[in-house]
Amino acid sequence: MKHFLALIVLIPVVFCGKAQNVQLHYDFGSALYSNDYGARPKLTTTVEMFKPDGWGSSFFFIDMDYTGEGISGAYWEIARELRFGKTPFSLHLEYNGGLTSSFPFQHAYLGGATYTYDDADFRKGFSVSLLYKHIRKHTEPHNFQLTGTWYLHFGNKDVCTFSGFADWWREKTPVGTFIFMAEPQLWLNLNKLKGIDKAFNLSIGSETELTHNFAMHGGFYAIPTLAIKWTFD
Repeated sequence: MKHFLALIVLIPVVFCGKAQNVQLHYDFGSALYSNDYGARPKLTTTVEMFKPDGWGSSFFFIDMDYTGEGISGAYWEIARELRFGKTPFSLHLEYNGGLTSSFPFQHAYLGGATYTYDDADFRKGFSVSLLYKHIRKHTEPHNFQLTGTWYLHFGNKDVCTFSGFADWWREKTPVGTFIFMAEPQLWLNLNKLKGIDKAFNLSIGSETELTHNFAMHGGFYAIPTLAIKWTFD
């Protein structure tokens, strides 16, 4: 609990001005699937940045897992959308990689095309990407990936946000050839509530990690979290 409280205090200080949002998740995976996951880390921080510009957009996120001994794993993705003109289609380039104490993520390079939709006031939108995926040093390095992302702001003054992504890709592993992973998130945006300062950009909510044949765990898993998020202006 002391580590949990310390992270809450330090997050805005360490990352202020360097990312669009930072999240802290308490993971229930080891409690729900103790036989399969055992000592799965209970705390994860996520740093996200999304920045559109005249030629498309840039996005990255970094996940870091924590145990009582410190950081036990890290993973990051960085992606660039290149768009020419006002077309909803763009060229997508991406890198994925990371390392945990129990499962090494191999370097992956992705490229393909993305279709993006945003409504006029940016209260809802989605994207779909069809990608070639090269997994470095894999016995079968040439693969593909289908990715979808979405966001929806709803409720009085957009007090709630539903967002997330879903990936389905080919990667031959001992537990299967096709892998699915999705992380839908639901947030209550406190600065949209009456009587709370609009500059108090704290959200509380939850994420559910939905996987099939992911990280050498065959079959389907649904792992929820409790989370807080600070969004930077």
